[in-house]
Parts: sequence; structure tokens; C-alpha cells
Amino acid sequence: DQHQPDEDQNRAHAKVKHQHIAGDKCANDAAKRRSGVDAANNVAAAAQITIPASPVPFTLQTFAVLAVGAAYGARLGAATLGLYALLGTVLPFFQNASSGWLDEKAGFFLPASTLGYIVGFIAAACVVGKIVESSFANAFVRGVVATLVGAAVIYFPGVLWLAQWATISGIVPEGKSAIATAMEWGLYPFLMWDTVKALLAGLLVPAASTLFAKK
Repeated sequence: DQHQPDEDQNRAHAKVKHQHIAGDKCANDAAKRRSGVDAANNVAAAAQITIPASPVPFTLQTFAVLAVGAAYGARLGAATLGLYALLGTVLPFFQNASSGWLDEKAGFFLPASTLGYIVGFIAAACVVGKIVESSFANAFVRGVVATLVGAAVIYFPGVLWLAQWATISGIVPEGKSAIATAMEWGLYPFLMWDTVKALLAGLLVPAASTLFAKK
């Protein structure tokens, strides 16, 4: 059949094209995994820039978390912060080069006072990524709205667990509720500072998204 060589050649070309596409996808996936690891390291580095406060210190983590969510999108952003939380169980990834999810000062099994915020980081990266990936407004507006909403998402589990931690630890001041105490310790002192960080992260969204899209 005179058409047989052409058909064989077309199949060979299709196979080569498929292999190239598969190779490009694998390379892209590998690049994203490397980027995720790099971002987790950057969040850990931001955690070391600390202004001491008790029981929740001031750090640059919020800025790094929101920037990762905005630049990497919902899935990879959340996965990156999940990796950060996982590595922090054994590596010095948390503030003051600490590791582990437990309160070392407690004489019993008790997750650390900041664990709620770490959980919030993962949720915030996902939410920020979802908003940035949407098309409800231009990139600048999406970035600012996304990072402000993301900052609020971090506080929700953070303050809730801080209230529970204070109750279990028996350090809630007499005459005050646990949630009011947690808000005084882990919300009010950070609002202005984290709003500024969220706005700065939002301003960087268009450039960060373009840079990541090229990788």
C-alpha cells in the first residue's frame, strides 16, 4: 500500500510529539516542585526576622505566605505551605529557629500557641491563590483584595487555637474570656503591621505572577 509509509511516518511524528509534550510536562512539574521547596525555605527565613512578643512574635512570615499564595496559585501555594509546616516538625523552620508543633514549656502534650497560625498559612495560601487566579478585576485589585482576605484567613484559626491554648494552660486573666484574651495577644497588636504587609504583597502580585508563569 503506497499510503502505508506516510501513515507510519505520521505515527512516528505523533509519537515524538507526544514524548516532547510529556518531557516538557515532567520538566515543568519538576521546576514547580523545586520552586515549592525554595518558597518553603523562604517562608522559614522570613520566620527568623522576629520582633519578640509573647505568646505570638512579630515576624515577616505573613508577607512571605501571602506572596507565595499569590505567585504560586491555590494548589501549589497551599502545598508549599503544607511542606513548610511538615518540615517544621523536625527542622528549625519556625520563629527563632525552632521546630516542632508542641509547647515545650508545657509538662504535657500541648500543641504550641502558634499552631493555629501555621494551619492558617496553608488555608490563606489557597484562598489567596484562588482569588488571584480569578478574573473579577485587574491584577492589582485582585492582588490587594486577595492578600487582605488571606491575612484574615490566617487570623481565624490562629486566634481560635490561641484562646484554647490559653485556657488549657490556665493563663486566661480573671474576668476575661479566652477569646478576648487571644484577640488581645494574637490579633490587635498585629492588625496594622499585617495590613501593611498584605498591601505590599498585593502590590507585588502582577510581577510575581508573571515571573512564575515563565518558569
